[in-house]
Amino acid sequence: MTGSSISQVADELDISTRTIRFYEEKGLIQPRRTTGNQRVYTPRNKARLKLIIRGKRFGFSLDEIAEMIGMADADPNELEQIEKSLRYGDAKLKEIRERKKELTLLEQDILAVRDKLIKRKMELETMGTSTTKGENE
Repeated sequence: MTGSSISQVADELDISTRTIRFYEEKGLIQPRRTTGNQRVYTPRNKARLKLIIRGKRFGFSLDEIAEMIGMADADPNELEQIEKSLRYGDAKLKEIRERKKELTLLEQDILAVRDKLIKRKMELETMGTSTTKGENE
């Protein structure tokens, strides 16, 4: 039986064996088993794991990822999978755009406060120098 062990896959994808087992428990991957009941990961399993990792990195939930890539034991309808992926992708883009707007507003607020603080600091420094001059004369 050709394939990779769980530790080989974990090393290759830079994730923990615990994470891989968790995705298996969730039904996202389904490795084959040896007669000794050891997991054997096929190239398809590794490809699915890469999709899961990428989905997590992009901020999708495991439920969303499961719908986009299908469950490991299901024979997915490709058109349906594409439509789901597009819906989730569009929703994620909307969320990102909203966050960008919020961050832009926050940046503008912080810059406005910063400008006020710099102006006030300069006023205080100027008052401090004029007070010191008056005291020395």
